[in-house]
Amino acid sequence: MKTFVRLVLHRCFVALVCVWGDRRRGAKDSMKKVLCLSLIFLLLAGCGIGDEKSSYQNNSITVYVGTNIFEESLDPVKGAMSYGYSFTNSALLKVAPNSEYVPDIAESFEVSKDALVYTFVLKSGILFSNGNAMTANDVVFTYQAAKKKQAENENIDLSKLDAVEGIDEFTVRFTLSEPYSPFLDTTALLGIVPASDYNSEEFDRYPIGSGAWKIMQYDPNQQIIVEPNEYYYGNTPKIGRISLVCMDNDTALSAARSGDLDLVMVDPAYALESIEGMTLHSLETMDIRIISMPVLPRQKKNNLTIGNNVTSDIAVRKALSVGIDRGEVIRHVYGGIGKAAVGFTDNLIWAEAVSVADGLKKEAMDILEAAGWADNGDGVREKEGIACSFKLYATAERYPLAAAIAQEAAGFGIEIVPHSSDWGEIAENMYTSGVIWGWGQYSPTVLHSLFSGEAALSDGWDNVAGYINPEVDGLINKALGATSQIAAIDSWKEAQALANADIPYIYIANIEHAYFVNVRLDISPETQIPHPHGHGTPVICNMADWVLR
Repeated sequence: MKTFVRLVLHRCFVALVCVWGDRRRGAKDSMKKVLCLSLIFLLLAGCGIGDEKSSYQNNSITVYVGTNIFEESLDPVKGAMSYGYSFTNSALLKVAPNSEYVPDIAESFEVSKDALVYTFVLKSGILFSNGNAMTANDVVFTYQAAKKKQAENENIDLSKLDAVEGIDEFTVRFTLSEPYSPFLDTTALLGIVPASDYNSEEFDRYPIGSGAWKIMQYDPNQQIIVEPNEYYYGNTPKIGRISLVCMDNDTALSAARSGDLDLVMVDPAYALESIEGMTLHSLETMDIRIISMPVLPRQKKNNLTIGNNVTSDIAVRKALSVGIDRGEVIRHVYGGIGKAAVGFTDNLIWAEAVSVADGLKKEAMDILEAAGWADNGDGVREKEGIACSFKLYATAERYPLAAAIAQEAAGFGIEIVPHSSDWGEIAENMYTSGVIWGWGQYSPTVLHSLFSGEAALSDGWDNVAGYINPEVDGLINKALGATSQIAAIDSWKEAQALANADIPYIYIANIEHAYFVNVRLDISPETQIPHPHGHGTPVICNMADWVLR
């Protein structure tokens, strides 16, 4: 009983922390509700109610994997967890540890020669978490519903889907309006929902799916409690209950030190610390940190001020690319956890592998001198009366990275002024200043977002550097319309090489995601997929493989 009361108190504490930390809600009213609920739970515990929950105490864990899982709907139709780590709703394909796609609820699939027709044969006997059988009709319904909500779901692109139909009980045929090579990525990201039981509002918090887990309790901005789906077609999870809690990073670290968390995501800067009873796991990712560099001179376009007179000089961009010592930055900011990056990571089959040549400050100086950026003795170079200086915007957690980059650039005469901002302020300045971004996903469409002239300076977060290269656009379109994955990959790589030569972005680091894990918990790192950009959540991708020692 003491253990249960302690857990209740801990969860109430978590709830209080979330309320105090959330200035967007009516904190006063929320506080009253939480305190009342806390009293009720304690009274129930004192009366002996709650014994069913306490039966999990030796086979349950509490984890912190960041807060973004609480920020959006859990409904796959609305784009929930569409980076490949949904634990409630399985997709036709899934991402394997080698970053390739393999069948999941699909038994097999084939693509027509003209790449317009994709045919999937489903595994028979798959059940949803409510015990109902999955058929082709459920797949058809899911894709049709997601297409209708396309405007709400920017992560799942079904714009080229012309029709989806069930050929028989377990066969689904997709017909595209034109070849679109990333469609295969989509089939690995969209979780299937049951046609007969789908409810748009209820699925925000309690989706029904065929994945390894089912949601038992969802307290917004507090916790999500999951238990194994007894109808799961794969290996049944060995852990009886997992609570994913919402709190800020510092509070989570304190809870881990107190023994109240079995897994906690931490900033790599904490990697040199130690927590009794826990070990540090640094997991491979495709999550990179880059700086967008406006490539156009400062100007007005469509009543919008864009461009920067310093970063628009390719000599400045080249100097930064070769002069910054990425390894030193990673050691200083991330405790050495991560890899130097001058492009997307080579664990992506479509990434163009490039060698790292950086920390060459003398070469950076020579590039600037040759371009007319002179050192006048004050440490900041000038050219035609313009100081080689620009602002670098970063969110609070990325500010240390901005500061470290600024220190490196100062070594060869470029003044970078780091500025800690929220996303609202960044949105107002991202077309005229440098910004530190996090990117990384399985689909190569990220390259369209970064390099396509079509995306340049559009509404949203794509191609804020304003980079436009017709040859790159041609290669991107060729990749999108390729009729084979091999042909698409070749074009994606060619587009990257050409665009990266113009340096619209300075690649800095391929970070690793760091977690302190209780020594009694095995998170099966060998079955972890390389994590996409996801602020901690991707660690749950293989939660069904976790075991307690």
